[in-house]
Amino acid sequence: MSLSQQESAVLEQVGLEEAWPLIEHFSTRPREHPTDVNACMAHLVSRLEAHGIPVTVHRPSLYLSLPGKARVECGGQTFRAKPPAFSIAKPSGFSAPLAYVPAKRTDGIDNIFDMKLQKGQDYSALAGKIVVTEGFASPGHVSQFEAVGAAGLIAINPGEDIHWGICTTIWGTPGLDELPAKPAIPAVAVNRAAGQALIERAKAGETATIFTELEEGWFESDLPVVDIKGAIEPEKFVLLHGHLDSWDVGVGDNAVGDAAMLEIARVLWANRASLRRSVRIAWWPGHSTGRYAGSTWFADAFAIDLDRNCVAQINCDSPGCRLATEFIDLEAMPEAADLITGIVRDIAPEAELNIARPSRAGDYSFNNIGLTGYLMLSSTMPREKQAELGYYDVGGCGGNIAWHTENDTIDVADRTILLRDIKLYLLTVLRTANPDVLPFDWTAAAVEFVATIDAYQAKAGKHFDLSPARAEAMALAQALAKFHDRLRAGKISSNQANAVMLALARILVPLNFTRRPRFLHDPALSIPRLPAIAGAADLATTKPEMTGFAAAQLVRGQNQVVSALGAAIEAIALRTA
Repeated sequence: MSLSQQESAVLEQVGLEEAWPLIEHFSTRPREHPTDVNACMAHLVSRLEAHGIPVTVHRPSLYLSLPGKARVECGGQTFRAKPPAFSIAKPSGFSAPLAYVPAKRTDGIDNIFDMKLQKGQDYSALAGKIVVTEGFASPGHVSQFEAVGAAGLIAINPGEDIHWGICTTIWGTPGLDELPAKPAIPAVAVNRAAGQALIERAKAGETATIFTELEEGWFESDLPVVDIKGAIEPEKFVLLHGHLDSWDVGVGDNAVGDAAMLEIARVLWANRASLRRSVRIAWWPGHSTGRYAGSTWFADAFAIDLDRNCVAQINCDSPGCRLATEFIDLEAMPEAADLITGIVRDIAPEAELNIARPSRAGDYSFNNIGLTGYLMLSSTMPREKQAELGYYDVGGCGGNIAWHTENDTIDVADRTILLRDIKLYLLTVLRTANPDVLPFDWTAAAVEFVATIDAYQAKAGKHFDLSPARAEAMALAQALAKFHDRLRAGKISSNQANAVMLALARILVPLNFTRRPRFLHDPALSIPRLPAIAGAADLATTKPEMTGFAAAQLVRGQNQVVSALGAAIEAIALRTA
């Protein structure tokens, strides 16, 4: 697909006259404490209002954890450290023997925060110990070591710098049901040199003391939203969103994203008469210190409106960073993969492109409602450049290892790349808001379901039969093929087609991306494809005494999958009769 005349005209209006000064301003303003975040939100709002753009500022009370100082003392030495948000505060120190557990190697940004322990191994020796292990002080690490009885965690970051982070698995402000999952052990991150020294101390059986300072509680947080009304279907809207709070001054993560959304708001407001559907743009607080608390609050507070009217959500994080010439870490749900591919090819035809399954991160707080989602991290540097510079995988900043450190300064932003990436996001919004028929290919999702079931069946072998799920997935693919044939033949109206698209999203996104019921939130841990039956992949290696229990769970999971796929088929028939 090539750019239309109207798209080209709108994209030509993109500039950096507004965006770059916002980056410069934020590059001098740490945005961790809610007081500082609110001040920067006010500055953003003033810039929007200067263009006549109306802004609604919500003021939710969010439950946050604000890290302070930390250190590790061992064998007469003091090691610099950083506590992740929601680590347990131990300002007077906590002492215990060290135990070293080598971590599995990270092989990409989609699993840098995952659990690292090997299944089926005995970790009882870790009880009461402070574990020293490679990686980030992430929710997967902390929750898994806490579960086996570890009394503390020291995470060894891969380089010279120490990265800020958050260690709770709880997504957003906890409800009563989630409170028991709050971390109950102190955790810190150290750099590689300190980590190597502590590994040797652990092997020698030494004891260490962790000191952590954190402030935890409720904070009033500003959350501005721009609502640009469409001219034909104003009640339906696209949600473009990104976080404004950051670690330190956080230019690459995410001042560049904030600036991109400011410029998109400016251009869309000037061209609002040409929008078919509305565009809602939101800047989140509580991303870094509340595990996406701002976007989770919005998902909760406006759940019914989102359910009824939001056609898709687009996440804007880390566009326009230094050396980020390629698009090899783009994420999109399967029904939107072709859409994103076409957009990248029209904006950056020579760039390398790879589209992956969205990870359980990045303010994807809308999966349980059932919103089709795409983009998260933006452009990134080539793998060859990453290797040349000696960089390791990080979760933003275009692959720059300044991510989540005090080095994420204005040098991380790149004007030329930012201009290109703003156009990519703007085109993504336009191609979601303006087509008569929403641009989603649910056949691609159905084909993926069949492939997923086949992969699980191959691993389960004779231990479990997934043929009922496969048959229903095939039936869905056939129903979708007929749907598209009738749409092309003009036998289905655009209104009918769009009703089908949204109904399928509400059924199939939760089926493929969540474990918990709709309107709740899954933990911040990876979720496999079709999670209700993902356990089939482990059946062949399950201990004999556990196979019956595993099979019982799979029967229930398969029932869930078959029922949801059947409901999707019924939704197509009902809305196109």
